[in-house]
Amino acid sequence: MAKFLLSLAIVYALVVALMWAFQDRLLYLPHAGREHVSSPADLGLGWEEVTLTTEDSVALDAWWIPAPEPRASLLFFHGNAGNISHRLESIAQFQRLGLSVFIVDYRGYGRSEGRPSEAGTALDARAAWQWLRNEAEQEADEIVLFGRSLGAAIAAELAVSLEEQQTTPAAVILESPFRSVPELAQQLYPFLPARWLARIHYPVEDYVTQISAPLLVIHSRDDEIIPVAQGEAVYRAAREPKRLLEIQGGHNTGFLDSEPVYSEGIDAFLSELVESAGGEHGQPPD
Repeated sequence: MAKFLLSLAIVYALVVALMWAFQDRLLYLPHAGREHVSSPADLGLGWEEVTLTTEDSVALDAWWIPAPEPRASLLFFHGNAGNISHRLESIAQFQRLGLSVFIVDYRGYGRSEGRPSEAGTALDARAAWQWLRNEAEQEADEIVLFGRSLGAAIAAELAVSLEEQQTTPAAVILESPFRSVPELAQQLYPFLPARWLARIHYPVEDYVTQISAPLLVIHSRDDEIIPVAQGEAVYRAAREPKRLLEIQGGHNTGFLDSEPVYSEGIDAFLSELVESAGGEHGQPPD
């Protein structure tokens, strides 16, 4: 019995050590699809391929898809797997809502250089924001920050960084957000001291307490990867003005499974909280 318990303890310690050492490989999955599988041209959309350079001189791949008569520009931060070419269905949805879309691949994803990290994705987000402001000549109150899953954490961090510069975007939309990496890991791996092992944090629940822009949290009750309780906690922690949009469907398909509720919810949020704010947070309604 003593030998069995000792063997069990050794195995457990090994699992804990591997969890600590390789947690970045569990979170960042750039190799799930490095090659582009399509482009906006396949949907008949006009677009521009853009190369960004971050503050630490990493080259990033991005797409600019302007809308014919845009109500705003959406800065799109995608999830932890695949690349920008896997997000065409979302881009089409946002285009139908009258939004120009700027979507970027983080370092190490798709055709972007480098290796992903928490500090690195923050620099990537800043580079994307600066391109929209300087090259696309978008005003801050014309830009909506959108992030899905991991991208929600990156969007929230950028929003806080802008707040520190006394800059406020038109709105922030967080789809399938988690409270933080330690909290999510503990919920997913209750048999491990995951909360204490985490070297990556992305404290979204803390970030939203500092965001003054109108906030929309979107989450599916069917989400099998990030439990809806995580998104609800983020929503509760957030400052007003805020809205919660509940959808249905899986983590990677809810935005499609829940049409038209999904698009109608975003449209209503933009109309009620963003465009109605006029010069304070967005453009006046038509």
